[in-house]
Amino acid sequence: MQKITKICLAIIGLSLMIPAFAAKDPNLKPIAARQGEMQLRSFNAGPLFGMAKGKVKYDAELASTLANNLLTITKLNNGRAWKKGTDNKAYPDDTAALPKIWSAGSEIGKKGKAFKKAVEELAMVAGDGVDALKPKVSALGKSCKGCHDDYRKKKK
Repeated sequence: MQKITKICLAIIGLSLMIPAFAAKDPNLKPIAARQGEMQLRSFNAGPLFGMAKGKVKYDAELASTLANNLLTITKLNNGRAWKKGTDNKAYPDDTAALPKIWSAGSEIGKKGKAFKKAVEELAMVAGDGVDALKPKVSALGKSCKGCHDDYRKKKK
């Protein structure tokens, strides 16, 4: 199952990046890559949030699969997707990433580690029932929000 999950994630990730490979501006590739990763995160986290809120029926097997998909994503080395100069000041129509991600004193690495820790803890209990899932999904949401609040342009 893990092998199939990894293959599916790779296929989805590559398909999300195809438009970027055709782009003439090489800085659009890293933007598209990180957006693809964020879409994969959302695609897997969304149903978990729904289960925790009671909007989606809890399914232990699905919850475990989704949490492990997120765990797989955290193991990717996508540092190249975070190229300096690919922020919303330079590419206002292409990204919501604020320039301060790359500034001195940025805590983006700390926020990334908090996300990874939240995913690891979620993956350990996702299949153990909705009561075990809820606090870990809440921690995951807080880790996402922490980065989005500080380093992503606010949605109107």
